[in-house]
Amino acid sequence: MTTVIIKYNAGNVQSVMYALDRIGADYELTDDENAIRAADKVIFPGVGEASTAMMYLRERGLDKLIPSLTQPVLGTCVGMQLMCRYSEENNTTCMGIFDIDVRRFPASAGKVPHTGWNNIHSLRGPLTDGLADLPVDPYVYFVHSYAADVCPDTTAVCDYGRPFSAMLQKNNFYAAQFHAEISGNVGQRILENFLKL
Repeated sequence: MTTVIIKYNAGNVQSVMYALDRIGADYELTDDENAIRAADKVIFPGVGEASTAMMYLRERGLDKLIPSLTQPVLGTCVGMQLMCRYSEENNTTCMGIFDIDVRRFPASAGKVPHTGWNNIHSLRGPLTDGLADLPVDPYVYFVHSYAADVCPDTTAVCDYGRPFSAMLQKNNFYAAQFHAEISGNVGQRILENFLKL
């Protein structure tokens, strides 16, 4: 099985690579279209700012490539946000895989960005297999100021000022707002579930 991590200027690729190393997964870091299309699984990570990241994707045609993929694709953090329709961060039109907008947390949420460990609930979908068996709601690690609203594609919810989508799924596209690669055993289980799809 081949796994590709998409290489672009907003990728937190090193921590993703370490996480895949820990679970013994083979992977390649690339922005080559042929390699991405040929992969069995694709991971689309992200750290940074939405409009700059989308500009980079457009310059390389990745904004058209990613939505056209037919194998399982996992977007994380900013990668998840770029898979949505629109982000309030610098008024950014995104890829529209998920038909939902990404909005900034209100000041009433408390400290923004939302940083640190928080629990997720209302779990469904194959990436959360085994998590419902835990004695408490699973905790994962977040760093973000913007989040997608809860919608029909939501497969996990987190609450911070408002309920938001901690995870999304539509067809072969999966996404996590948190950093699965640094979310301990819970994040590792999610990555393992993704690689088993």
